[in-house]
Amino acid sequence: MGKSGLGLQKLHISGSLCSMIRWFLGLVVLGGCCLPAKSADRPNVLFILADDLGWMDLGCYGSTFYESPGIDLLARQGMRFTQAYTAGSVCSPTRASIMTGRYPVRTGITDYIPGFKAPGAKLKTRPTRQELALEEVTIGEGMREGGYQTYYAGKWHLGNAGYLPQDQGFEVVVDDVSLGNAAKDPIVGDRLTDAALKFLEQRDTTRPFFMVLAYHEPHLPILEHPRHIAHFREKAASLSSSETAVMPERKGLTRLQQDLPGYGCEVAVLNEAVVRLTEKLESLGLDGDTVVVFTSDNGGLSTKDKPGPTSNIPLRAGKGWLYEGGIRVPLIIRAPGLTNPGTVSDVPVMSTDYFPTFLEMAGLPLHPEWHQDGRSLVPLLKGRILASRDLFWHYPHYHGSTWTPGSAMRRDRWKLVEFFEEGVSELYDVDADPGERRNVIQEEPVKAAELRGALEKWRQEIGAFIPPRS
Repeated sequence: MGKSGLGLQKLHISGSLCSMIRWFLGLVVLGGCCLPAKSADRPNVLFILADDLGWMDLGCYGSTFYESPGIDLLARQGMRFTQAYTAGSVCSPTRASIMTGRYPVRTGITDYIPGFKAPGAKLKTRPTRQELALEEVTIGEGMREGGYQTYYAGKWHLGNAGYLPQDQGFEVVVDDVSLGNAAKDPIVGDRLTDAALKFLEQRDTTRPFFMVLAYHEPHLPILEHPRHIAHFREKAASLSSSETAVMPERKGLTRLQQDLPGYGCEVAVLNEAVVRLTEKLESLGLDGDTVVVFTSDNGGLSTKDKPGPTSNIPLRAGKGWLYEGGIRVPLIIRAPGLTNPGTVSDVPVMSTDYFPTFLEMAGLPLHPEWHQDGRSLVPLLKGRILASRDLFWHYPHYHGSTWTPGSAMRRDRWKLVEFFEEGVSELYDVDADPGERRNVIQEEPVKAAELRGALEKWRQEIGAFIPPRS
């Protein structure tokens, strides 16, 4: 459902008139005839999104080479998820799913923008949409219309002029241009955090805030931060093996060991950001009123034609792939009053779930017609049981990780992965075999047929494009 159903078409009305109209419409849509509740009754939300951070890249998830004590502390203060998934194995599709609560196929953004061109490809793919449509209702709009001051800083990757965060519900925006060149400057992450701290100090205290901080770390190129590089070089030199272990993955190679000093720097920058942000919340007396969420947009880059910069072992492959290494990510939620400190959830959750979760946390009505593929995690955060559901992925593109077009789905403990180019399917029991090393499709033909039928039905219902032979 687009914004036309809300009376929220994105007409380019300027200045305060636009704000007044949108605020009034928000009262009608989200709160009937009543004003939103006082800000003290609703939590602030700080959503921290890393770029390409893998499931094993934090100490609290098992890394011994990278160091993340501040993030690990956040996990001890809240709930850590062991089976959090992204709706895409690359950047833009997942970011679209976070913004809309909808699967990437529904938004038309099924590949990173602008997309990958594979020379000599056997299948004829089609370009991904180049921007998040203005008709989509975003999480920024939902929170803003509900009375929140909305803030976005950092990487967007969902369109250029006319389709930027300020066009999608975010009131205060710190864009990449003002932060600097993240591909060359290792202190861009520091600047992003500086800007966020300034906002916290100067925010509108009459309203709760909803902040999205989209860091570039640890995306390529891996930059050697001057504060940390000497430490991680020394740490790498102390490893028992001076040669990084690799293993083949179809046409690619997967790194099996975390040992890259520059990657350690990138994780350290993220860790420092979390420390600075949480300390600022505490100094301003906001820590008890602010939900903090930390996660990543896809798995770590471990597999390419040469090994990627990190390792997701024991998970298979990495960014770009629909194996667990490409779509299972860290997720930590510290929600005062909801989560018990130090809890761990093994329930599979998806990046589509953030939109309805934040609405419910804010005391705002849920709108399944907006975030139609997500569900609120608030009951789970309270310790309640959520019913199991099917999860789907569709990545009909080639990728520089050597991935070829395919789909996947998970039902309970079972996961099916399909490769269109080869015309093969694989079935895994991801509870018993999270590394997806034992394909049981021959041993479980009934279960394989069940999942294959469900996946095909979903693709037909959602209008998923299957690339034909070239």
